[in-house]
Amino acid sequence: MGTSTKRSVADTIWLILAVISAIMILIALYLSLIWAPEASNLPTETERLVQRVFYFHVSAGWVGFFAFMVTAVAGIIYLITKKRRWDFIALASVEIGVTFTTANVISGSIWAKPTWNTWWPWNDPRITSAAVVLLIYIAYLMLRNSIDDPERRARLAAVYGIIGFISVPITFLSIRWWRTIHPAVVGTGSDTSQGGFDMAPDMATALMFSVITFTLLYFVLLRLRVRLEDQREQVEDIKTRMLEE
Repeated sequence: MGTSTKRSVADTIWLILAVISAIMILIALYLSLIWAPEASNLPTETERLVQRVFYFHVSAGWVGFFAFMVTAVAGIIYLITKKRRWDFIALASVEIGVTFTTANVISGSIWAKPTWNTWWPWNDPRITSAAVVLLIYIAYLMLRNSIDDPERRARLAAVYGIIGFISVPITFLSIRWWRTIHPAVVGTGSDTSQGGFDMAPDMATALMFSVITFTLLYFVLLRLRVRLEDQREQVEDIKTRMLEE
């Protein structure tokens, strides 16, 4: 099987996965907004309605953190192999991670208003640390844009991506290390948490489906973004050769 045939088969597979992810997004919307039962233990109708943001809030947060982990791993592999493709993967993953983490922070703020009576409680370690993570990876993108030399840019970005990932587990564990009002989805959180609810089996099903959907969407977007970066580099190579002739 030739290279072009293999590439065609791979493109077809990724196209099918993109269609599947689109269908799964529609199903996830139905499961989260209609099918899943409301959190009956929440005191007000507004809180029970806004609670449905939870399915997308958690899924977006998971994909954001996973994307930053991929960036750290890709950075390590780049420093070992010096292959540019791993730098492309690290960059693409940060861009996707920043997008999903922004969605996570915004949806969390929407949930916080009726639950905590504020859009942004600065005294909550989870929310504050999530905002810090977002700023760290925005700075990653700014750092890349400030360096012209491709090899130096890739090397520094790899080191930054590895060190920056330390902020991710700190954010995940913050609701277990410090007293916080943010409820925990996995395990037991602080006794002072507010807005938690009893997760019924149907709620857990809707959450898992949404997490799987967002994860598949991440890989589809990663594939598309890395391919775009490959094409950009090919164009740059052609321009360089033409200028040298």
